[in-house]
This record gives sequence, C-alpha cells and structure tokens, in this order.
Amino acid sequence: MIEQPPGGFVGPVKRSVTIAGHATSISLEPLFWRALEEAAATHGLPLSALIAEVDALRIAAPDAPNLASALRSWLFAQAR
Repeated sequence: MIEQPPGGFVGPVKRSVTIAGHATSISLEPLFWRALEEAAATHGLPLSALIAEVDALRIAAPDAPNLASALRSWLFAQAR
C-alpha cells in the first residue's frame, strides 16, 4: 500500500526571485523548494542563479514549458 509523503500533501508556495535583473514569482510545493535549495548548494550557486540557469535552458527548448514546470522536470531528472 502506498502512503502519503512525509509531512502530508502540501500545496504550492509562491516565492519571488530575481532572474536577469527582474523579479518573477514562482509557485512550487515546499518539497521542490527544498530540493532546489539543496541543488543550489551542491552546485555552489545561489538559489536565484540556479533558477536562472534552468530558465535559460527552458527558454532554449522547443515548446518551452512554464518556469515552475521546468524546475520540477529538472529536479526530477537530477534525482534519477
């Protein structure tokens, strides 16, 4: 039988980050925010710099998804 994730199911939390000199808001579940913070630390980058790098990859992709989807997809790929 499957179980709820630790801490239960939690909806997205909106945060504002600065990318390329302008503020943007991103809504992600706390689990993804923690994973992004850990990935930024692993890569030796500030959180905003990591998000900016994923954003640059997203923009260059055909049929670019929104930024929150790109961040979730990138994190999932990193975990595999």
